[in-house]
Amino acid sequence: MFRLLPFLVLILTSAGGAAAQDVPDDYKAVLATLGRPGDFKQNVLKVNIPRGDLKVSIAGVATPTPFGFGGWVAFTHGPGGMDVMMGDLVLAEDEVNPVMSALLDNGIEVTALHNHFLHETPRVFYMHVHAHGSPQDIATHLKPALALIGKATAAGTAAQPITGRLDTDALAKAVGTPGEQNGDVYKITIGRADLDLREMGAPINARMGLNTWAAFYGSDADAVVAGDVAMLEGEVTNVLKALRSHGIEVVAIHHHMIGTRPAVIFLHYWGRGPAASLAAGVRAAVDQLAKP
Repeated sequence: MFRLLPFLVLILTSAGGAAAQDVPDDYKAVLATLGRPGDFKQNVLKVNIPRGDLKVSIAGVATPTPFGFGGWVAFTHGPGGMDVMMGDLVLAEDEVNPVMSALLDNGIEVTALHNHFLHETPRVFYMHVHAHGSPQDIATHLKPALALIGKATAAGTAAQPITGRLDTDALAKAVGTPGEQNGDVYKITIGRADLDLREMGAPINARMGLNTWAAFYGSDADAVVAGDVAMLEGEVTNVLKALRSHGIEVVAIHHHMIGTRPAVIFLHYWGRGPAASLAAGVRAAVDQLAKP
């Protein structure tokens, strides 16, 4: 059984723009065990688990997988020889409890279960996972749960994609951070250099799941945004006010991990409108976060 140890210190850096590194041999074995590709940057192995099988519509908008339906697990080495694994699995409603049982039966901790959206079909849930141990042991114990993902047959209701293009340079300027293009989605990820968090001596950075992000899809005139804000407890109310004052819907407030010091709260949001207005709302929320 993998045991959750207290977090000692928290570090969060931006996930964007990091250079790829050679994958260590023990992480190559992890990829082979899981049967999935991954990349190694900032000393973190990240394995993506996209849900391209789920055709999700949100409030009548057909949304592509990169908009917020890409699950993942991430591994990083601690100086004491123990790896830390964190992840966020994207699950259809009927997958939640079978996957949870498979995780718990194999010693993987489940630290959160929540929604990211309202008005979506089919219903989608997000399950955060955590473990300590050797990379190979963690991968071996994680594999049975991952094997259950993608077996759902739920289908979304009829919906239409948004056509057109986004001025991504304008979005980056408005939010204050450049992003990355993934298909039709432009995603901006923002780290928190003011926080310093470590677990088992390993820095927990944005690639390990502590980040604020905004995903834009659509056109300049008609866009949608979805995202997540990583907040300290004292920042929550001001972030809420900033989002709501710009007409952006708040859909969930929760933790992703347990035992963190300081406590980190995550807020998921969704909005539709002109891209510039949505970006202004995101920037207003980001401006409520402490600066390094």
